Amino acid sequence: MFLLAMCIICSIYGLIVIYSATLYTDIGPARYIIIQLIGIILGIVVYVVMTVIDLDIFAEHWKWLYAVSALLFVALLLFGTGSEETGNNGWLRFGPIGLQPTEFIKLAFIVALGKHLIYLKNRRDLNSFLSVAQLAGHFIIMFGVIIVAADDLGSALVYFFIFAVMLFMAGVRVYWFIIGFAGIAAVVPIVWTYFLADYQKNRILAPYDPSIDPDNTGVNWQTHQAEIAIGSGQLTGTGLGEGTQTQSGAIFGQHTDFIFAVICEELGLIGGCLVLVLLMIIVIRCVQIGLRSGDNLSALVCFGVAASVVFQTFENVGMCIGIAPVVGITLPFFSYGGSSVLSMFMAMGLVSGVRYRPKPVKYRLY
Repeated sequence: MFLLAMCIICSIYGLIVIYSATLYTDIGPARYIIIQLIGIILGIVVYVVMTVIDLDIFAEHWKWLYAVSALLFVALLLFGTGSEETGNNGWLRFGPIGLQPTEFIKLAFIVALGKHLIYLKNRRDLNSFLSVAQLAGHFIIMFGVIIVAADDLGSALVYFFIFAVMLFMAGVRVYWFIIGFAGIAAVVPIVWTYFLADYQKNRILAPYDPSIDPDNTGVNWQTHQAEIAIGSGQLTGTGLGEGTQTQSGAIFGQHTDFIFAVICEELGLIGGCLVLVLLMIIVIRCVQIGLRSGDNLSALVCFGVAASVVFQTFENVGMCIGIAPVVGITLPFFSYGGSSVLSMFMAMGLVSGVRYRPKPVKYRLY
């Protein structure tokens, strides 16, 4: 119940800020609030459902999870849409309803990777060349599919961080990480040349190379406006609905990817720090549940979910303060978006149920 309570507190906090962040729009905040509230309510329901379903049932049928994931990726290739500003192709539209498949596939990836790690650990030496090669192949395929199907570098980076954390916690030796990073360094020029679009390259380099956008009127526009908002908020903020940057709509995506800037402008440093504390509590709780689970698979899944929250928080806040590239990553529970909030409640439900789950009853999925 504690984890659910923390998720609800964060979501309500986010709902309040979304209201303020969308006051300036022509249609007003009502539509955004209703959609987000529906997402939160559905999220609570899904949280409860995920809590009572045994994790081993998902793990035993990882092939079905990846089969559904494959269908979603095919749908993205055929029907995926995105915004001109972000350039990615990571959304499926059903009239007014949008779905971001990579948010849900992420859970399948965490469960399947956990299952793969346990299988290799039980059947052979986890640190053998063959085992590490299999794990690397597992990730490379997923990473490549995300880039090709969704053109979503932000999501791909989240998956990479989850992958690294889960391998480390499973017991993969440090020397394999050193070899892996050396391999990445060798492959980066190829990926940079043939797989990344110009806008992605500029977004990656912009925080570290002022010459790319010296006037802050191009790729740095969002970050520059966010920095102005954060600075103007000072310690206690300007007050909800009173932020100059926020209420002028100067920050594109201020109710989604840049909501942290709104929080800091209107609620100040105190409001921003409160966000980080709440998310840190959720991460710590996930890790605690994993450590106390007494089951390797459960622990790895908990660590994978915690890693997702950590990276998304760091990257999202980093985008707003200008130390990380703008790659389109939401702030967990706080940013507007049904897919984001629903998938986070699903993930937390998976974690919550770890400590309560009995041994699964053997059955066959027809």
